Amino acid sequence: MAFAKAQELLRLAMMATRRRGVTLEEIEEAFDCSHRTAQRMSEALEAAFPQTEHWIDDDRRARWKIAARAIAPLLTPSADELHALSEAIGLLEHGGLLPEAGRARSLERKVRALIPPDQGARLEVDEDAMLEALGHAARPGPRPALNALVDEAIHEALKGPRLLRILYRKRAEDEPRERLVAPHGLLLGVRRYLVARDMAKGAGSRLQHYRVEEIYEAELQDGSFEIDSGFNIRRHAELGFGSYESEEEFGEIVWRFRPDAAAHARRFVFHPTQATEEEADGSLVVRFQASGHLEMTWHLYSWGDSVEVLAPAALRDMVHQYRRQFPALP
Repeated sequence: MAFAKAQELLRLAMMATRRRGVTLEEIEEAFDCSHRTAQRMSEALEAAFPQTEHWIDDDRRARWKIAARAIAPLLTPSADELHALSEAIGLLEHGGLLPEAGRARSLERKVRALIPPDQGARLEVDEDAMLEALGHAARPGPRPALNALVDEAIHEALKGPRLLRILYRKRAEDEPRERLVAPHGLLLGVRRYLVARDMAKGAGSRLQHYRVEEIYEAELQDGSFEIDSGFNIRRHAELGFGSYESEEEFGEIVWRFRPDAAAHARRFVFHPTQATEEEADGSLVVRFQASGHLEMTWHLYSWGDSVEVLAPAALRDMVHQYRRQFPALP
């Protein structure tokens, strides 16, 4: 189903959650379509949502109704909607309508509480990006240089999904060369990586990571492709500590933070899969499954000698000789 059609179907499903459902006439008016198109949309609604109720009312009009709970998981608010709600609360407070602002803020808390945790994390990132775009937030610190044309091509390819022809240079190569890739997602961090399949290696080949700053040119192609069944960019991101992922390095990571740094470390989420445990002396042990030892080393250096790597041995050896005292924690 095309993306626009899917959006229309979800909008129709939301209309069908009304107390008396929705009629063909209401579908025609809402979507500015013909009677026959409205009929086809009602048929698509029943096919997509088998729990749809269908009956003829007292005025001999066909009606369709869906219980709200049936589509609730599909109705996570967007970052735009949450931001609009926050802006509305601010306007109410500025206008002196404090009781109304308090009720609206209570509504905002309820809405946010109903958002699934995995989607909530994504919305927080989206909201940060929106505040940045509106000029209310800034990101200090170093970051990779951007190529606007490459970024635009990547974003359009991911929305398609569309095949992408890139001019890319590996670390070991002196000159970049062309590749035809099937983009599956984008990993954001100290470095940005395009997660994609090299089409020259075949449909069953392993997904690869392409450093975005090493993509010199990117051009959308006419061909589309099927995203790997079961692929999820968030689960894929969990394979790494940062934006780098290595099958060879993947395994259990165990860090111990000294008692005087434990309280500060508790305020960090080092990895989505982490588990923590308190030791008798007040130390904090953090465990998770990931790869990317070099990116871990960069981060651990900032904690100085307040953290110790218990496992794996390869990471401990990388970090140990660089541990030192710092006047402050990250």
